[in-house]
Amino acid sequence: MKLSQLAERLDCQLDGDGNIEVHRVTGLEDAGPGDLTFFTNAKYAAALRRTRASAVILGDKADAAPCAMLRTSNPYLAFAQAVGIFAGDTRPPAGVHPRAVVADDAIVAPDASVGPLAVVGGGARIGARTIVHAHAAIGAHADIGDDCVIHARVSIRERVKIGNRVVVQDGAVIGSDGFGFARRPDGSHAKIPQVGGVVIEDDVEIGANTTIDRPAVGETRIQSGAKIDNLVQIAHGVTIGRNVLLAAQVGIAGSSTLEDSVTLAGQVGVAGHLTIGKGTIATAQTGIPNSVDPGAFVSGYPAIPNRDWLKSSAVFRKLPELRRAVAELSDRLAALEQQLEKVRPSRD
Repeated sequence: MKLSQLAERLDCQLDGDGNIEVHRVTGLEDAGPGDLTFFTNAKYAAALRRTRASAVILGDKADAAPCAMLRTSNPYLAFAQAVGIFAGDTRPPAGVHPRAVVADDAIVAPDASVGPLAVVGGGARIGARTIVHAHAAIGAHADIGDDCVIHARVSIRERVKIGNRVVVQDGAVIGSDGFGFARRPDGSHAKIPQVGGVVIEDDVEIGANTTIDRPAVGETRIQSGAKIDNLVQIAHGVTIGRNVLLAAQVGIAGSSTLEDSVTLAGQVGVAGHLTIGKGTIATAQTGIPNSVDPGAFVSGYPAIPNRDWLKSSAVFRKLPELRRAVAELSDRLAALEQQLEKVRPSRD
């Protein structure tokens, strides 16, 4: 593709030869002639100066590069769009594979694709242009919208509702039973039937091996635009707000609510029945035992404001030194007290 055509599709300002042919997108260090690369982080400025790429996507005010430039106010977004352009169309052909199992009363859109060894249960619906890859299991009366991609070995349980343009990565389980048990008088546990619903709204992405549980009553809901990484656990009755970001190994206990635009970094844990306010950011491995006000930036366990946590972390590193200093001061104080005792006049 000519660089001028690409600049037009990405809505970038072209600075350089528009007749350059670009064949792929790659990183600064690996790029060569015919490649498009991108620059968004100042720490890679030296790599930008050395790049052999034919063109680079960068910010409006970034320093000039040694190649043609596509300038934009949001270079990372333009990079993402460029990757999509060069990725091409890899979707499988429409239709149900001969080795798939589809219930007689299931509804599969004519332009949808159901791969080999996939199973679609009774009364389920697969929307227009949706792709169900090999070995996926769609439960009875599940409802999957248009333009979704359900990757291999995904399990979408009975009555789960999924909106449009949802991507579910390999091995994810949506609608598994919530962890609910009632204790009997003898100390054993009786399972509470988990018969509530799970609703995934439009434009959500769910990572590989993530699990989203259904509750006993009510619903678990993931609102539009939320992006969930791999190996995340979302318990029964949880509500995830719009445009929330959950990184890998986040765990959210039952009946908690994450309001819109919350970001939880890797391995953050949220206790049950809490509300995490709109726009909250929690850094990696934060433990959240209490509700958090909107706009908070928290770290540590129990979660405290990030600035306080940074100060505390600086103290933690000095604890051995401080312990030695306190011990030395204690010894000196004891020695001084002994000396004072010797010179103190006798009351007799």
